[in-house]
Amino acid sequence: MPEKQAPAWIRPLWIAAGFICVGLGFVGFYAPGMPGTVFFLLAAACFARSSPRFHAWLLNLPIAGPLIRDYQAGLGMPRRAKGLAISMIVLSCLISSVLVHGRILKRTGNPDYALLIAACIVGLGLVGIWYISLKVPTRENVIAN
Repeated sequence: MPEKQAPAWIRPLWIAAGFICVGLGFVGFYAPGMPGTVFFLLAAACFARSSPRFHAWLLNLPIAGPLIRDYQAGLGMPRRAKGLAISMIVLSCLISSVLVHGRILKRTGNPDYALLIAACIVGLGLVGIWYISLKVPTRENVIAN
């Protein structure tokens, strides 16, 4: 789905943002707890506004291309991928909130502040779970309908 290209003076910024997102996407595919697909989707949006050549290159990458094409076609995510994504969010938020809580408590001695930061981490994780669960279509459901 082609998008309107940005004015010529801003395209280099979109291209730079796209390549930063591609780099973060590759890191996310291999680093536990960091999303990869989200960054590839952001890169696709950046390249769609700036460079048809880079957009086509991204869509043809063996790792991310099929995911991006399916998402742009409205197919969403496979049920298994949604389950894995939600599991990773739960695990990452749990580990992060416990580690951050302990570290902040040790440095400041303020249990309320440490609990607030841990609660913010959990809250952000819940937003991610909500979005993946309810806003991103499940591929199997889309294909069945």
